[in-house]
Amino acid sequence: MSERWLLAVVVLLVALVTGLGLFWNPDLPERPLPVASVPVGGDFTLQSADGPVALADFRGKAVLLFFGYTYCPDVCPTALSTVATGLNQLSAEELADVAVLFVSVDPKRDTPARLKEYAAFFHPAIVGVTGSPEAVAEVARRYGVFYAEQQVATAGDGYVVDHSADTYVIGRDGRLLGSLPHGTGPEQVAAEIRKILHTH
Repeated sequence: MSERWLLAVVVLLVALVTGLGLFWNPDLPERPLPVASVPVGGDFTLQSADGPVALADFRGKAVLLFFGYTYCPDVCPTALSTVATGLNQLSAEELADVAVLFVSVDPKRDTPARLKEYAAFFHPAIVGVTGSPEAVAEVARRYGVFYAEQQVATAGDGYVVDHSADTYVIGRDGRLLGSLPHGTGPEQVAAEIRKILHTH
């Protein structure tokens, strides 16, 4: 008798669960998922300490593009040091056909003069540029770069900027060819540049 009772309870529970699965559709709030924009690249003009700098100014050259800021505690110095080491592996002739643009995503603190001094510390081929918050945001959007201020009590001005850390590779025609993830070694940086310079 107890076994028959237990079987009946199990059957009833299965029926209830099945019914709930088939007919219960609660109205759950929709949670939009973040959609990563596909980088399309393209021309832009930002400000350096020596005046406006346009990507189009470097037609015919291989261009590396990195987004960061001068108060960055670790990612930016590491990335720029790696790029600089890669540049030092090039011959003088190769280096003459290369440009590196360091775009600051912290225009509130990074003046063109500060960017020039900061970039020159790593390599003379690196040019620091920035612009209005709107101009920087537009360039970042086209290259699929994400950045956001994060309040930190220990930071000098109360915030740091979290940001994407890829280095973007641009061909002689100004077209975005791809990106190098953070942590790419200097040998690979030099190899990617040479791939552009020696492709006809």
